[in-house]
Amino acid sequence: MSKHQKDLTIEKLMNQIKTYVTDQKELDVISEAYRFAYEKHFGQKRLTGEDYIIHPLNVAYILTRINADYETLSAALLHDVVEDCNVSVDEIEEKFGHNIAILVDGVTKINKLNLSGTTEALINNQRKILVGLSEDVRVIIIKLADRLNNMQTLFVHSEKKQKETARETLDILTPIADRLGINSIKQDLEEFCLRYLKPSEYYDIVEKLNATKAERDNSVAKMIETVSELLNKHDIKHEIFGRSKSIYSIYKKLEKGKRFSEIYDLLALRILVDSEQDCYQALGIIHSKFRPKPKRFKDYIAMPKTNMYQSLHTTVFGVDGQLYEIQIRTYEMDRVAEYGIASHWSYKEKGSVKAVMQNEMEQKLQFFRAIMDLKKEQDNAADFVDTVKKEVFQNTIYVFTPLGDVIELPNGSTPIDFAYKVHSKVGDKAVGAIVNSNMVPLDYQLKSDDIVKIITNNNSAGPSREWLNIVKTTQAKNKIKAFFNKANKEENLKKGEDILSKELRKQKISNDDFFEDEKIKKLLSDLKVNSVNELYSNLGSGKVSIGTVMDYFLKKEVTKEEKILEKAAKGSQKQSEGNSLISTSGINDIKVNLASCCNPVPGDRIVGYITKGYGITIHRMVCPNVSNLDERLIEVNWNTNSSKLPTNILVRVNNSKNTLIDIISKAANNDIPVRKFNSHHSKEDEVIEMTVLVDNKDQLVKLMNDIRMIPEVTDVERLIK
Repeated sequence: MSKHQKDLTIEKLMNQIKTYVTDQKELDVISEAYRFAYEKHFGQKRLTGEDYIIHPLNVAYILTRINADYETLSAALLHDVVEDCNVSVDEIEEKFGHNIAILVDGVTKINKLNLSGTTEALINNQRKILVGLSEDVRVIIIKLADRLNNMQTLFVHSEKKQKETARETLDILTPIADRLGINSIKQDLEEFCLRYLKPSEYYDIVEKLNATKAERDNSVAKMIETVSELLNKHDIKHEIFGRSKSIYSIYKKLEKGKRFSEIYDLLALRILVDSEQDCYQALGIIHSKFRPKPKRFKDYIAMPKTNMYQSLHTTVFGVDGQLYEIQIRTYEMDRVAEYGIASHWSYKEKGSVKAVMQNEMEQKLQFFRAIMDLKKEQDNAADFVDTVKKEVFQNTIYVFTPLGDVIELPNGSTPIDFAYKVHSKVGDKAVGAIVNSNMVPLDYQLKSDDIVKIITNNNSAGPSREWLNIVKTTQAKNKIKAFFNKANKEENLKKGEDILSKELRKQKISNDDFFEDEKIKKLLSDLKVNSVNELYSNLGSGKVSIGTVMDYFLKKEVTKEEKILEKAAKGSQKQSEGNSLISTSGINDIKVNLASCCNPVPGDRIVGYITKGYGITIHRMVCPNVSNLDERLIEVNWNTNSSKLPTNILVRVNNSKNTLIDIISKAANNDIPVRKFNSHHSKEDEVIEMTVLVDNKDQLVKLMNDIRMIPEVTDVERLIK
């Protein structure tokens, strides 16, 4: 575990930096950053009693362990001056440039967040925010080093504060460090967390490790000597080390019920060789001498972990009959294993450090991006948290494409999730799946090591709405929703364009007159829409009526109530039926009309809207035409009188000549007359709009369920115009 250095000086730090940063201009920027931070923090003390500057020095020193670039080291030295010293980000940019200012600003924003919280909602939300704030991945890396130094000095705080900070670190920051592959920092954070959250367990493990250290060191030394001789004999250049097991990983195994004596990888070796070929040769040589333990071999070279980790793992019966866990990797793989995403700091010849690292971050933290997309779709906080909890930090599975590429998915994922992970077009056109050479249903739950092939059909109508109940990943859900949103948008655009075109002909208004630049700009501004396409879309979806559009165009003042009234009174149902079916509290002898926009039927939750001169219009509670109105709404109830009432449903079907006959048959079987229907064809499907007469909501729901059972039907919904 790394230690906080009380006597750290800028000279010691610069000596360490110079072991890998050689550009004098870059070194000068780091030195200037230190001088600026020293001046601004002068006189400030930490709770440890040290000068405050010791903290940014330690943060920068931690970052040298992963060969941080000069911009990151400079930002580490400056990371608290904005928050604690009344320095502006503009001043940082003026003195040190845009990139360093962005890093300092990012860390400042993260430090302002209250990351503590006992609720799952808060923890997951802050985890999302952390990544969302980081337009440059180096911001997160500085934050990890900042937290590690704070953990090193956590002893000065109260026990309550220690546990809060440790819990926050374990819940929020260590999973990010793991995802970024920065193992050296992740392990230190985990061990500090264990020390403060479970001190008795922590010190018990430390005591047991110390008690067996001499014996283990002796055994490991013998094994190193034997293996090294074996590799030398076969002319494989190598370095070999004894490897200490992480205290936190030992704790996690003990927590699962293992005894200390059963954790056989306490005796561990790491072998570094020059090439990938040498890795496999070394493995074969070792297995020829020492019998491997069954089911303990892992090939992370052919199948790297998502955080870029590569290595061969094997467990063998070694000298004295003891079990040894052996890792075999190249020097480059070892560097990536320790630094993770930060290993790109040394790849300057491939382009800017930030660009390379940021690209890696997008891949390695793509699940955070998906979660942020999900938040846009889900308003319900409980649903959001539940999805995050299940998808982000649960167990993952690794499956293969037919070409052997590895795809990472949450446990419980289906072939549809796999298809959308490969490409959205593969998902949209998926019609079947083959797993391990066997046909499986699309709701089949994949398992690790499955080989998955998706069967696609370019003539497919696209995903089914039912898939939303099957898929596991946020990415798949969002892609399916996007497909239907796009389809609905295109349909509404065409419908809206037709509505406007017909109305212009009816009003004898020419297109040139209506779309004249100044007139159309004013109309769009009055209607608060951004484009003509948005106007078409709103007309097609019923969000705005053609009457309202023409009133604005003809400069007639229209009130909100009159807009509502236009729809409500335009096609109100029979007054006599309304009066016999509806009871209105405290109001008698008044006309009662059933709104034609939402067509309420007995059993629906309803509300009354008092119109000007048209009595009371009854709407469904969910009708958008009354959703934003508070005044002039009254409570109404259904009477027990039964009378068949018209209501509209929308049925989407795959293009089929016989489906309409099947739908009408279903209605007849339920004793439901069909008053009228209209059908609209598209390339993918047919949309049938039907007006049916029903006694109540239960009868309507049964009809809709029966229609859904028709194989060609893809969706059924009630229509609100």
